Amino acid sequence: MTSVHELIRAAAERERTARPPQQPAGGQASHRRPIALRATGVSSCDSGLARDPWAIDRAPGYGPGASAPDPIPGDAPRQGPLPQRYTDASDAQLHEWIVAAKQQLGERVRILGHFYQRDEIVQHADFVGDSFMLAQAAKAHPEAEAFVFCGVHFMAETADILSGPSQAVVLPNLAAGCSMADMATIEQVERCWEELTGALGAETENGLQPVIPVTYMNSSAAIKAFCGRNGGIVCTSSNARTVLEWAFERGQRVVFFPDQHLGRNTAKAMGISEELMPLWRPHLALGGNTVEQLSEARVILWNGFCSVHKRFTVQQIEQARAEHPGVRVIVHPECPAAVVEAADGAGSTEYIRKEIEAASPGDVIAVGTEINLVNRLQEQHPELTVFCLDPVVCPCSTMYRIHPAYLAWTLESLVAGSVPNRIVVSDEVAGDSRVALERMLAARP
Repeated sequence: MTSVHELIRAAAERERTARPPQQPAGGQASHRRPIALRATGVSSCDSGLARDPWAIDRAPGYGPGASAPDPIPGDAPRQGPLPQRYTDASDAQLHEWIVAAKQQLGERVRILGHFYQRDEIVQHADFVGDSFMLAQAAKAHPEAEAFVFCGVHFMAETADILSGPSQAVVLPNLAAGCSMADMATIEQVERCWEELTGALGAETENGLQPVIPVTYMNSSAAIKAFCGRNGGIVCTSSNARTVLEWAFERGQRVVFFPDQHLGRNTAKAMGISEELMPLWRPHLALGGNTVEQLSEARVILWNGFCSVHKRFTVQQIEQARAEHPGVRVIVHPECPAAVVEAADGAGSTEYIRKEIEAASPGDVIAVGTEINLVNRLQEQHPELTVFCLDPVVCPCSTMYRIHPAYLAWTLESLVAGSVPNRIVVSDEVAGDSRVALERMLAARP
């Protein structure tokens, strides 16, 4: 099967050769017009996806892809320029250099690859999984001197927290952040907590705290640390319900950072009505709520979201059912509630992978999650028809920043004795984060 990267590049080339000579008004070419992928009948959300990441790494924003419209913090990490040796190299040369460097480094260095990474990266990974699985892999291999984390910034932070103090965690491209994680800053969270405790009081009732902070794994180390020192916990998409049950044993209500959709979908599955789940908008006093609304709340949802999973709609599900009678629709719980309710099943990335592995030959499965993973699952299971609900190829903007050129540069730097782009979480933040993460590890579904 053609990789997502190859589909985008081929479509961009077709668009370039077919483009009429005149430019739009204002003299600038459009970068938002969808481009036809004739091989699959789908299109790309941004022609800029075909560009190499180093051409856009220092530009404002997250870059082309699903997160392109999201505001980015002014202090978001930026990647310095790559040596020309890597930017000029062919795909075959980069592959050869990566393989050679891996052989030289041996078991001293392990490559961790997220499910959403492009195939050109995943093929070199020693471990492939979601953010939680990869953090566990780092913790389980004390013999490694360094981990090269092919994911995004918050994942590398978590790996640094859980790995040994002498082990280095490296992020090949510092511009690989996460727009969802950036939607909740520690300053905003602390201000929210101050307002909540002021409105709800600090006294326990029937042994329960007024509010328990819960953060999704997709958040900064600073917010994980905040939860650790305030009686809170971290959750994953696979144990979110168990974590909320843990929190309700200790608190009257929960404030859930930063993904409103995972929080809402999990709470609704537990029988909590949406009326008891007010949205906290950090730019408004009391998050835009009244004291009465917050007092009656069971789950206070932070106004954050994943730009990839927000793209999925009920209309896409209806179209899939119309075109493929008997199709099974499975989606990630970061999707909006209406999408989760219209689907046949919802769960973590690992849940989606296992559902497809358990399917019978000839089954048709429509999936609501990131396109690189869906594309790879179809390739791995030719006996099934597996396709993405979204008819547009729109990968995670920041995951897409991990290009083989960055991996080759990182590995060859390690061979030479240099540790580039090391992600280091301070001892204080790491200690409090570890408290919340250890609570999460104990909360098994």
